[in-house]
Amino acid sequence: MNKLLKPIIVLMLIWLFIPSMVAAEKVVPLENEVLEQRAKNLSLELRCLVCQNQSIESSDADLAVDLKILVREQISQGKTDLQIKQFLVDRYGEFVLLKPLFSLRNYLLWFTPIIFLSIAFLFAFFYFKNMNRKFNNQD
Repeated sequence: MNKLLKPIIVLMLIWLFIPSMVAAEKVVPLENEVLEQRAKNLSLELRCLVCQNQSIESSDADLAVDLKILVREQISQGKTDLQIKQFLVDRYGEFVLLKPLFSLRNYLLWFTPIIFLSIAFLFAFFYFKNMNRKFNNQD
């Protein structure tokens, strides 16, 4: 029984790690170094939809590898960075971008912290002003 268990465990471990090793090898760098650097820079701006807080450049998830390949294919076809980003946004939604676009749809997203900070400041100002009046009236 012990002789049979060791090979099974070894095969299971190999079976678990092969997909990640194969996935990392699927991305073929572009021959032109300038285009390859452009692909890497663009990949740093795109979110891994599996990992969510990582760029596709730093992720080895299967979807991230597929997106890296897709970016390189689009660059090879002569598309601009903006066209590639728009293609990915159309396909996966704006969440694929690590930095959201500044648009009317995202207006609230960008300005909510400023609005809340302003409201908190006004609340604190009037609260302490009122406290100061109460303190002065007691004297």
